[in-house]
Amino acid sequence: MSPERLVHMANQIGTFFRSQGADKAVPGIAEHLKKFWDPRMRKAIVAHLDAGGEGLAPDVRAAVEALRPPAE
Repeated sequence: MSPERLVHMANQIGTFFRSQGADKAVPGIAEHLKKFWDPRMRKAIVAHLDAGGEGLAPDVRAAVEALRPPAE
């Protein structure tokens, strides 16, 4: 799946969670991506963020950042 498509999908998820309030948006987006996105999709959106994250809304960007595996 193209990075542009993943960005579009992630931003749509962000639009939904923004309607529930700013305090719930980032955790809600991150949880949705963890539960419903294939691991390859999550890896690809994190790689897109690493490459600059063009097109990602700020709250979606923060949620994708939360998907990173913990540093060892």
